[in-house]
Amino acid sequence: MVKCCGLVTDKNEPVPLKSVEVEVKVQGHVATVSSTLLYVNGEERPLEAVFVFPLPGECALCHFSAKLGDTEVVAKLQDKQTAREKYDDALSSGHQAFLLEESDQSPDVFQLNVGSLPPGESAAITLVYISELAMQADDALRFCLPAVLNPRYTPQDMDSSKMATVTSVPAGVVPYTLALSAHLSSPQPVSKVESNCPLEPLEYLNPDKTEAKVSLCSGHMFDRDVELLLYYQDAHKPTAIVEAGQDSAEPASLMRDPVVMLSCYPEFPAAATSLASCGEFIFVVDRSGSMDCSMHSGKDAQMRIDSAKDTLLLLLKSLPMGCYFNIYGFGSHFKHFFPKSVEYNQKTMDDALGKVKGMRADMGGTEILQPLKHIYSQPCIPNHPRQLFIFTDGEVGNTKHVLDLVKLHVNSHRCFSFGIGEGASTALITGLAREGSGHAQFITGTDRMQPKVMQSLRYALQPAVRDISVEWNLPDGVSVTTLSPPLKVLFHGQRALLYAQLKGESTGNPEGSVTIQYSLLEETVKNQLSFCLKPTGDTGVSVHRLGARALIRSLEMEERAGGPEAKAVREKLLQLSLQSGVSCTHTAFIAIHKASGQTVQGPLLHRTVPTPGMFLRGMGPPVAMCCSAPMPPMACVRRTTGMPAGQMNKMPVSGSSKYLALSSAVL
Repeated sequence: MVKCCGLVTDKNEPVPLKSVEVEVKVQGHVATVSSTLLYVNGEERPLEAVFVFPLPGECALCHFSAKLGDTEVVAKLQDKQTAREKYDDALSSGHQAFLLEESDQSPDVFQLNVGSLPPGESAAITLVYISELAMQADDALRFCLPAVLNPRYTPQDMDSSKMATVTSVPAGVVPYTLALSAHLSSPQPVSKVESNCPLEPLEYLNPDKTEAKVSLCSGHMFDRDVELLLYYQDAHKPTAIVEAGQDSAEPASLMRDPVVMLSCYPEFPAAATSLASCGEFIFVVDRSGSMDCSMHSGKDAQMRIDSAKDTLLLLLKSLPMGCYFNIYGFGSHFKHFFPKSVEYNQKTMDDALGKVKGMRADMGGTEILQPLKHIYSQPCIPNHPRQLFIFTDGEVGNTKHVLDLVKLHVNSHRCFSFGIGEGASTALITGLAREGSGHAQFITGTDRMQPKVMQSLRYALQPAVRDISVEWNLPDGVSVTTLSPPLKVLFHGQRALLYAQLKGESTGNPEGSVTIQYSLLEETVKNQLSFCLKPTGDTGVSVHRLGARALIRSLEMEERAGGPEAKAVREKLLQLSLQSGVSCTHTAFIAIHKASGQTVQGPLLHRTVPTPGMFLRGMGPPVAMCCSAPMPPMACVRRTTGMPAGQMNKMPVSGSSKYLALSSAVL
């Protein structure tokens, strides 16, 4: 008798993950996050626990360790296939092993294997990642600790057998708690901190309020994404952080040289800040079955499809007269309101508003590639720049293919993306905006929806910036290697981040500057930021690793493009990942504790740890969702016989076009 598939073992005992403890260190616009997960094997046989979980799509995962009693084992970053083989060999030899790897399909999904945990023993797993904080419409910096991992739909042309399984459980019954504390440090005073979860009062640590700490109230169940909104005074002030290199690193390597991170806020001329009254606006709305899930786990939560409709209605009513528009809905197939984009007037608006109100989440799976291909095949309207608005919960299994397509057509449009509900894929939503030279927003409730929507519309109505160039002015003896991808988009007052490696030394002037030049309405505009080349205090290597992550993402996309240089790019990518300690699609963290060395007798118990999940309309708390098809209903509590990690760890999670609902009654 089993309750809630994945929640308990075949003996009705709780899953092994007991608690999650998170420490966040925020320095200006950068967060370093240390998460510790406590596992306990309460069974009578050695256990292997598998936990598929989300991380921010653009984070730099840089540390992984396991503490077993008084012994701490620090993982090494290695070639992924080598790490998988070592993991399997360690389990076969009776050792304890831990494997952490990134999804092959989406960089915001990770899988952790805790192998051969002896009966009665515990293991504390710690992972550390670094992430940029996104700026919001009200100038807040947003930190999000993702808890919800929505199942990812597997398109028909992809092999679902290569996708790993994730088990989702109802909000409120997640069997592990979360303790989170954050230490904030900024050149500007901290004004306030807000959250979607109950917080202890903000505590200032110095008189000028540039340092503070805050924490979640005790007993928080990790059943929803945790969002912190940090408000600084004078948040738009340009800043530069120069981080010293490591003396122990290889000479001339990225980690040996200083790295600079620049936060710039382009200011357009007054004439260029007026909004245009033209454009072709194409709205693409996810109508797959998963959009009939709730936005979050709170009471009276809106359905995702209803939130998407509200967002779209607000945009439709705000378009300028005389522009053109069309609306697509997609699932396993796609539909459009009009054969081609129509002029926006009272009649067409009223017609569209009526159709939007009747939209339902009734179109099956999440096949976003086909509607995008259809849109890109349509000719653009002269003098009406194409602006693409995409609304989705991000439950796709082919994220990288989608982003490659958007990048291929970046010169014909701008893409503005909206992640609807908790658990929306950060890799997809931010990636669409990045590759489509637009802006990303995450809609998790109704309280901040309107300013986010109107910000994206203002950006879409701003004139497009052309011919962006970045010029560095550095002292003699100092050169620069840019780590960030080329700037493709600028919006008035919106932050632009630049990472660069500084090479050489100068005995003279310690000052440098960077000039961002671009064309706007036939006018050449320059914005300049000066900075000191001396390292900015003790910042560790956070900026180095974010710079490495930026370069890693660029190289991964270059490798996927293929061509004669693909093999050389892969080698460069692998070398950069191993040198910087930042994981990529070709590397994984492996830790082995050689304890007794006795060969395990009989198969390991296999336990899948659940992540919080949202529910289809009408499904109450007694129902659990296992969104991997085709799989037997008891898959997540099965006994397995040494399945190789290389076969089991193909990610991200897959899902059929419909959820498989398992009752909490006897299965």
